[in-house]
Amino acid sequence: MARHLITSALPYINGIKHLGNMVGSMLPADVYSRYLRQRGHDVLYICATDEHGTPAELAAKEQGLPVDEFCAQAHDAQKAVYDGFALAFDYFGRSSSPQNVEITQHFARKLNENGFVEERAIRQVYSPTDGRFLPDRYVEGTCPHCGYDKARGDQCENCTRVLDPTDLINPRSAISGSTDLEVRETKHLFLLQSKLQHEVEEWVARHEADWPQLASSIARKWLNEGLHDRAITRDLDWGVPVPADTWPDLAAEGKVFYVWFDAPIEYIGATKEWSDLDPENRDWKSWWYDVDDTVRYTEFMAKDNVPFHTVMFPATELGVREPWKKVDYVKAFNWLTYYGGKFSTSQKRGVFTDQALEILPADYWRYFLIANAPESDDASFTWEHFTATVNKDLADTLGNFVNRVLSFSKKRFGEEVPAGGEPGPAEVALGEEIARLLAEYEEQMEALQFRKAAAALRALWSAGNSYLEEKAPWLEIKTNKDGAALTLRTAMNLIHLYAVVSEPFIPATAATMRSVFTLPDDTAPWVTEPEAKSLTSVPPGTPFTVPPVLFAKLTDEDLETYKERFGGETTA
Repeated sequence: MARHLITSALPYINGIKHLGNMVGSMLPADVYSRYLRQRGHDVLYICATDEHGTPAELAAKEQGLPVDEFCAQAHDAQKAVYDGFALAFDYFGRSSSPQNVEITQHFARKLNENGFVEERAIRQVYSPTDGRFLPDRYVEGTCPHCGYDKARGDQCENCTRVLDPTDLINPRSAISGSTDLEVRETKHLFLLQSKLQHEVEEWVARHEADWPQLASSIARKWLNEGLHDRAITRDLDWGVPVPADTWPDLAAEGKVFYVWFDAPIEYIGATKEWSDLDPENRDWKSWWYDVDDTVRYTEFMAKDNVPFHTVMFPATELGVREPWKKVDYVKAFNWLTYYGGKFSTSQKRGVFTDQALEILPADYWRYFLIANAPESDDASFTWEHFTATVNKDLADTLGNFVNRVLSFSKKRFGEEVPAGGEPGPAEVALGEEIARLLAEYEEQMEALQFRKAAAALRALWSAGNSYLEEKAPWLEIKTNKDGAALTLRTAMNLIHLYAVVSEPFIPATAATMRSVFTLPDDTAPWVTEPEAKSLTSVPPGTPFTVPPVLFAKLTDEDLETYKERFGGETTA
């Protein structure tokens, strides 16, 4: 089977992320990874905390901690949340790792050897009040492109344009708030992207037809505007150091690499971290170096990260003149908004992932977010929509089906799957419908169309309810006990099928449903078409239990409580 390398955008270290961040990268990557593993593929899902740059220093300063100590604590806190969401990373690393330092410095040296790095004197913002140069996010001000008055010195959060601190209108220090700023001369390393423009264009041209329109259009927009040479070093205390053997003067000044230079390299660094934990059985280079088409590499990210991964990092990889694996497919997402406004880590707007897990188990969130993933356009989170989806899809369509089938069968036939009856036209029609919907589900998952995949999964659940309503075993048992046994046995086979195919979306619930049946040989990772048509995986006589309620219905009182705590449109 194919080998699949999967990465999702690295979450910044500065605080727990919101639901928009989760659905725009890590969660869909996890769903896809789980699906591929079930289908028998060799999968490596890599992610890490992005620990360098000004966000880390500013957050550490705010908490009064040394930056390395802050990052270590924040990494563990973020990892705990992702564990709570059942994100099945093969490895969740840290961009501050020695492995990333080593590989980042290697990339920089190779780029320099090949003539794609140049030392330049530039004029940079300096704050006499703070006694230091102010790179990137240490400067805030008004975006010259859209007028957003809280733009940062590296990128405008509102229009996503990449900026330099000197581009900002009415700039101020993010440390002290001082507007007493000067522009002084300093030296930095520049990546000569302009010299790589043609190569990047050719590379994008070979891939963009296969990418979602969102990803290809952003990449094309950047290329059409022309690639500019960009500074890849900063005046910071925390980061990958400029190697002294190549740039002794800059190293002596304490220059470090720009976070957007080393962060994408951390995908490789984190894989080496994973490999170094078990070097006898893991080979990081077999995933990244000189692998040609033997590895399919898929990246997941929100649209503001797309330029860096479709243009800037490919330019870096091309410039080193070594056969590093480049991305094959970029799954880009729009934004999930909160009542039409942005989720924002910095502005603490919307539901954050740790808070979400305090309220409800992960499967509630996993299903809702993927079923409403912002693929073709921005999507809006509202508590009304969330409550309606949980109640209709999870509590009623799936949870109630499981509970009433098992409870009724236990009551009338005991604690084993009932025998009796032979499949008739209703069962044949159901099998055909289930096989058709399963094929639709597989097709959408293969295409990374998550909303459509969720719709197919929901339709699979609905098919069971339709069958149950048609056969009405609670009436059937009065006149045809064998017929009722057949109906319930068929429905139990549906429960087992749902447990298998729902695992990528709702893994904890899927495990609960699968454990209902005592099937010692039940190791099949997926349901085949013949099994779907015949619905005979769970034979008569199989012991079963009735699980607790899978999904609790959310009440109007719950809805109002959530809106009061997190904000939202107020009721009249």
